[in-house]
Amino acid sequence: MSVSFAETLRRLRAEKGLSQQQLADQLYVDRSSVAHWESGRRVPDAILISRIAGALDVDVAELFGAPEPRDEKPNVILVDDERIILQGSLPILEGVMPGAVITGFTKPSEAVRFAETNRVALAFLDIEMGTVSGLDLCRKLLDIHPRTNVIFLTAYMDYAFHAWDTGACGFALKPLSPEDLRKQLARLRYPVRGLGV
Repeated sequence: MSVSFAETLRRLRAEKGLSQQQLADQLYVDRSSVAHWESGRRVPDAILISRIAGALDVDVAELFGAPEPRDEKPNVILVDDERIILQGSLPILEGVMPGAVITGFTKPSEAVRFAETNRVALAFLDIEMGTVSGLDLCRKLLDIHPRTNVIFLTAYMDYAFHAWDTGACGFALKPLSPEDLRKQLARLRYPVRGLGV
C-alpha cells in the first residue's frame, strides 16, 4: 500500500507544480517527511492524509491509487423553480457538455435527494426559488459532498456578493449562453473529467 501511495503522492505533487518543500510548508511538516512518504519508507497518519488530499485538491481515495471510473459520466444538475428556464438552459448545458449526465430540478428538495445518492460534480443553482434560497441549497450540497462545483444563475446582480460567501466557484446571469458557460467551466474549483468540454 505504501508504494502505491508513494508513487501517487509524487505524481500528484509534480502535477500540482509543487516542490517537496512547498508541500511540506503547506502541511507544516519537514521536507524530509514528504521525502520519506514519497520513497515509501513511511506513511502519514490519517489527519495528515486528509490535509495532503486538501493541499493537492484530490479525494483521499485518489492518494491511494483508487482508479477513477472511466466509463462513468459526471452528474451535472440544474435547479430552478421556473420550468421555462430549465427548458431553455438544459439544451445549452447538453450542447456544451456532451460527456455529462444533466438533470434538471424545479424543487430544491429533489435536488438534495438526488445528491444524497449520486455524486454531483457540478450544480447550477438559481439563487431565488420561492421560499428556498439557492444560497442555502448550495451549502446543503457542499455538506453532502464538499467537492461539488457550484455555479449560481440569476437575473439579479444584487445577489453576486452574497453568492461568493457560500463556497460557490462561479456566477452567471440568466439567460445562460454557451459562451458564458464555457467561461465558467474554465474556472471550476475542482476540475471534472468527462464533461466533453
